[in-house]
Amino acid sequence: MTQMEAARKGIITKEMENVAKKEFRDVEFIRENVATGKIAICANKNHKCIEPNGVGSMLRTKINVNLGVSKDCKDYDVEMKKVMEAVNMGAEAIMDLSSHGDTTGFRRKLTSECPAMIGTVPVYDSVIHYQKDLKELTAKDFIDVVRLHAEDGVDFVTLHCGITRKTIDQIKMHKRKTNIVSRGGSLVFAWMTMTGEENPFYEYYDDILEICREYDVTISLGDACRPGCLADAGDVCQIEELVRLGELTKRAWEKDVQVMVEGPGHMPLDQVEANMKIQQTICMGAPFYVLGPLVTDIAPGYDHITSAIGGAVAAMAGAAFLCYVTPAEHLALPNLEDVKQGIIASKIAAHAADIAKGIPHARDIDDKMSDARRNLDWEGMWECAIDPETAKKIREDRMPEHEDTCSMCGKFCAVRSMNKALNDEVIDIL
Repeated sequence: MTQMEAARKGIITKEMENVAKKEFRDVEFIRENVATGKIAICANKNHKCIEPNGVGSMLRTKINVNLGVSKDCKDYDVEMKKVMEAVNMGAEAIMDLSSHGDTTGFRRKLTSECPAMIGTVPVYDSVIHYQKDLKELTAKDFIDVVRLHAEDGVDFVTLHCGITRKTIDQIKMHKRKTNIVSRGGSLVFAWMTMTGEENPFYEYYDDILEICREYDVTISLGDACRPGCLADAGDVCQIEELVRLGELTKRAWEKDVQVMVEGPGHMPLDQVEANMKIQQTICMGAPFYVLGPLVTDIAPGYDHITSAIGGAVAAMAGAAFLCYVTPAEHLALPNLEDVKQGIIASKIAAHAADIAKGIPHARDIDDKMSDARRNLDWEGMWECAIDPETAKKIREDRMPEHEDTCSMCGKFCAVRSMNKALNDEVIDIL
């Protein structure tokens, strides 16, 4: 049985129990929301080392990290270092976007060694697996690769099922500023234009559902028409595809297949909340998985910040899953430091949103940090810090004369002065 089927039959799985414990929730609450599709537990039955997590707007906001080799950067050992660093920093999911080399071996290494949820985009791998140019691939080739990924233990697959031949006319008619920026979406679009055939992920959706049901693979409905710039946000192409994703969500749930729905993209800050609410309505509360959103187009090198701003607002308004963005976005394959910066920015956004939403115990660590700061307890602060190494390094590089101060204020420190004043002590400054 899939997690959804079990939940609908009133069966509590060990995965549901693990999620309930992590989320400080009653296990029956988890079961009920898995049954209705509002929580997805992405856990392929062949991914034996997974530590299950739940994805849903009423749970802690989860973080996904995109990794994988390309023709220009093909060191699998480096990618595995990124994977382990991401897991150590608390990322709940790794998405393998490899587009070169031994993708099968790398994918199987991930599902045999990595405890995080593993996601893939089978349309990329179809070209690599068959060593055929895009036009030479058949609909059957694409579907067979979905099965291969399911057999290998992949927990969720991004499938661009929502664009059809109708989308070709829409893109040409509406003349978007950045057209389609989704890599998978552009490949499906190109395949349709070259072959004259319908999107195989849409046409053979029922066959895909049978595969996903067999292995309990969650479908992440890719947003091929996500806006790639502020000017394209909320346009006809994006919304029309979202309506179709809502229909596909319902069809998946009818087969007991779990679903996440992917979202923007680039979007002005004032549109983010409304976009989340529209998705929740059209897709009936299915977990929303967003890339950013990036709230400005002019920050190459700093897009981890622009996405964290949008991500915090998105998660506060109902997004359940944030795909991290690194400083290398739009520029290059991220290196290890880029990965670290991307994860930290996304974790800050997710944590801020969880506090705003009132997620159980989300603010506990903040209150602990406040106690440590009041007591000038530096070791206590490091224990609470999201990146203790960086915090320690800054202090050590600029150590103050007196241990109970910092080099910004010295003995003018407000915390130090208040502690002494409240203890009836002399406040020595000079």
